[in-house]
Amino acid sequence: MSISDPQRNELAQRALAAREHAYAPYSRYAVGAAILGASGEIYEGVNVENAVYPVSMCAERTAVFKAVSHGERDFRAIAVATINGGSPCGSCRQVLSEFGEDIVVIQVNSDGEIVRQMTVKQLLPDAFGPADLEVD
Repeated sequence: MSISDPQRNELAQRALAAREHAYAPYSRYAVGAAILGASGEIYEGVNVENAVYPVSMCAERTAVFKAVSHGERDFRAIAVATINGGSPCGSCRQVLSEFGEDIVVIQVNSDGEIVRQMTVKQLLPDAFGPADLEVD
């Protein structure tokens, strides 16, 4: 799956803008995400930390859950903005894979530079999916 340069740039800018709203008082690693649905809508998300670390939420999953709660189920691309262009964590990779291995993942640093771009399949080869739950 491919996206146009204007779409890529808009996603990167929206992820950077969303990052400003992250709640990361413990790690100080603010993350913003912007996911493009097949409808053309873009949904943003941020990481929200908690003093009880396991209940914190990543920006990527926040964006996906927000989109799904608005009825979106088909995604084209997601941009993730961090200070250093970091990669999505394993949990985020798994959630993204639920909606398609061909989703383009764009990693953006705090200067707005695209550091890396790949698909979910490249980030999470051999992902566990619905077919793995089919047992006889």
